[in-house]
Amino acid sequence: MSRPEGAPEHGAAEPSPPMRDTRAFRPGPATSAWVLAILLLAYVLNFVDRQVLALVLEDVKADLSLTDAQLGWLLGPAFSLFYTVAGFPIARLADTWSRKGVLAASLAVWSAMTAFCGSAVGFGQLLVARFGVAVGEAGGTPPSHSLISDYFPPERRATALAIYGWGIFFGTGFGFVLGGLVVEAFDWRTAFYVAGALGLPVVALLLLTVE
Repeated sequence: MSRPEGAPEHGAAEPSPPMRDTRAFRPGPATSAWVLAILLLAYVLNFVDRQVLALVLEDVKADLSLTDAQLGWLLGPAFSLFYTVAGFPIARLADTWSRKGVLAASLAVWSAMTAFCGSAVGFGQLLVARFGVAVGEAGGTPPSHSLISDYFPPERRATALAIYGWGIFFGTGFGFVLGGLVVEAFDWRTAFYVAGALGLPVVALLLLTVE
């Protein structure tokens, strides 16, 4: 029997599907540095927003009549559990959808929920707000790492990731300084409002300037 036209010979390997050509995307050094700066700024805010509660803890406890056990839930499981669980589906979404969109949406969510912490009138509302902060912040790092991998070649990628990692230390330190100044001048609710509002310009920069 003759072999059908176009069919592979017996024992021959099937042809591999064509691979996606990523060489067309070649951002310049200035563009890559700009994107890294925005990602770093978002990462700084990630840690600023999660540190505000720890800074104003005593004021929140007194104003809302919270117990030490409730404070423990707010600082521990309310954040860490949801942050851990939400990270998996959000990272998967970043693999299949717009990474810029995932990061911008996550930043908008955790900023809004940080501001919502400032309007809480009881433990239940503050607990829900911390859940929201955790879910939003879980979507920060996965798309950022992926974007850095596209904007920086392998020989520069480790340096870029190390610079991005500075966000942990800048965010922690800046969060305590900013929160302390705002609380001293106003009150604990204003500290949450200011921390949440800082995310809005970064969302705009992400959507408008990152490819």
